Amino acid sequence: MVESPFLSILTLVAVVLLVVVTGGIGYLTLADWRDRRRLDEEKRSTRSTTSKRR
Repeated sequence: MVESPFLSILTLVAVVLLVVVTGGIGYLTLADWRDRRRLDEEKRSTRSTTSKRR
């Protein structure tokens, strides 16, 4: 069976798009986790400094 060049190119484009989308989702998940962690640390530090003032 002979594969057409169009199907080969289409398969390659599909794989590349899959990798790009998966990488983008991973990056956004990591960035969200990092921001949430930073905000939690800021809240904790703010809470501890305000409780020390009382």
